[in-house]
Amino acid sequence: MNHELIFSLAGILAMAGWASLLLSPLMPILSERIAGWTIPVILSAGYVIMTFAFPPPTGGFGSFAEVTELFSHANALIAGWIHYLAFDLLVGAWICRQGRRDDMAFWLVAPCLPATFLFGPAGYLMFQIVRCVRRADVGSVRDL
Repeated sequence: MNHELIFSLAGILAMAGWASLLLSPLMPILSERIAGWTIPVILSAGYVIMTFAFPPPTGGFGSFAEVTELFSHANALIAGWIHYLAFDLLVGAWICRQGRRDDMAFWLVAPCLPATFLFGPAGYLMFQIVRCVRRADVGSVRDL
């Protein structure tokens, strides 16, 4: 099995999803279908195949030592990477969708996307902080 090829293909696929999110103000419905559904489904299928068709011989989730052992196997490691790519992209798609629902300017949402791509939960936290600050500002403007 060529893990480098799988790694590259999964990364290219995920990057296409992130690119569609950055273009989402121009094509919100298409971006949602690409990054919020199609690519995560493909990545999820890859994850399922890697996890169940090529299970690692040792390791598990019961302790830190078991997780360390699990991810010492290339098949589990690539499955874990695909898992990260799929879920971070889903969070990015949710951020864009929620930003549109909250009527946020995209320039407020856009910096949260690379932060989510690179640092997952930190990007999600960044978006939630931006939302809270924006709501406070909008609320104070409404009070005028």
